[in-house]
Amino acid sequence: MTRTSRRRALQAMGATAVAVIGNAATASASRSARQNAALRATDVTARLARYIAAARSRELPPATLVAAKHRILDTIAAIVSGARLKPGTLAMSYVRSLGGVAEASVVACGFKTSAVNAALANGMFAHADETDDFEPVTKAHPGCAVVPAALAMAERHDCSGPQFIAAVALGYDLCCRLLLALGPDAVRATHRSAEGVSATFGAVGAAAALARLDEPAIRYALSFAAQQVSGVWSWERDEEHVEKAFDFGGMGARNGVSAATMAEAGMTGVPDVLDGTHNLLQAFSTRPDPEAMVADLGARFFIAETAIKRFSVGYPIQAPLDAFLTLRREHALSVDNVQRIVARLPADGADVVDDRAMPDVNLQYALAVALLDGGLSFEASHSYERMKDPRVLAAKRLIALIPDRALMDPAAPRSGRIEVTLRDGRTVAHFTRYPPGTKENPLSRDAIVAKARELIAPVLGSARADAVVRHVETLETLTSIRTLSNLLAEPA
Repeated sequence: MTRTSRRRALQAMGATAVAVIGNAATASASRSARQNAALRATDVTARLARYIAAARSRELPPATLVAAKHRILDTIAAIVSGARLKPGTLAMSYVRSLGGVAEASVVACGFKTSAVNAALANGMFAHADETDDFEPVTKAHPGCAVVPAALAMAERHDCSGPQFIAAVALGYDLCCRLLLALGPDAVRATHRSAEGVSATFGAVGAAAALARLDEPAIRYALSFAAQQVSGVWSWERDEEHVEKAFDFGGMGARNGVSAATMAEAGMTGVPDVLDGTHNLLQAFSTRPDPEAMVADLGARFFIAETAIKRFSVGYPIQAPLDAFLTLRREHALSVDNVQRIVARLPADGADVVDDRAMPDVNLQYALAVALLDGGLSFEASHSYERMKDPRVLAAKRLIALIPDRALMDPAAPRSGRIEVTLRDGRTVAHFTRYPPGTKENPLSRDAIVAKARELIAPVLGSARADAVVRHVETLETLTSIRTLSNLLAEPA
């Protein structure tokens, strides 16, 4: 073959390759364009922004209003109690060092700072003690990010009680709906923390509503929030609950308030972050469902679906601890008559609480103390010293944890079964399908109030604990949320 012929052959091969690559690129671009067009057609950002803009004046159904006040009281109790735990004291010291314009109170600490900084501190307080609420399907923790963000913005803008309640309910919706739109399992499959990812969106919903932003500004706030959506599942290796408190509560509360105040200051951004090219849902999920962000908005309220924890421990422990305490009452169980305890948990929750370094996420420790004490107090559930007690260590040796894939039921994702073998040869068992505090097994008003008082009184005193309960139970009558903020601000 001549040099000219060889060159022509190579040129022809190159042209063919370019054509193939070009056709593939064109096909890929066409598919991408169709996908983007389909997402834009949903116009989720606009629909959500309009809903947020109207949220502050929206009346909740009576049952939802009661549910909202219960979650607000429960989260405030978590904030107050968490202010005295290690994650709380570190957050308080850090935020105090930042200074900042005195816009919002740092709970139980006696000083004010910027709304952004207050949201960060109070958010870390709220998840410092594993007593904040939990949404069983998405496994989001809405309260610990949404309520601190709403408290900060409501105090900054002197909002009323009804506006505050409506904003909190909205924040719960956005927090849970973002995970439904992404797919909780799809988020976790990428090693991201679903709790951290959802917290920012819950907080920005509440903060944007209380900032009285109009629809265009809310669009920008959503975009600024999307840029901050974050969280890595590595929090499971945290041994002192400090980073976990940041990931679940403080980070999202801070991000949401930052996004809302940036838009409030006139900053502009992308107006369609949930719909346009390279949008949030595409970035975080391989199978996004945009419509889940807005489906049944105003009819389905996630604040009525979250579970209020009965015990101040990680959520996978709630059902097995309830099952064990039931057996202990029914059969007078003690270290003298128990030979072996087997706890069966859904496999995806068992690893989270298997003999962890932190007492409030250690199943074996919780059951050992419950066997010895007949219950698990707030103090015991956070006692590193008690974890070293020889009697507790001996009781722990009686307990085996078995991850059970048969219990991985989407309709009851956090169940627990306890089997106890007695020294006389008998075996007794109890299965708790729905932990106390879930919508299927709700806590009474008296139980919620009793829990709140137990958490608040040691920090603020009994009289102020009672006053906090009264203020929250009549929130819809408050003309200014600052009445509540002032009550919470000063230490005892």
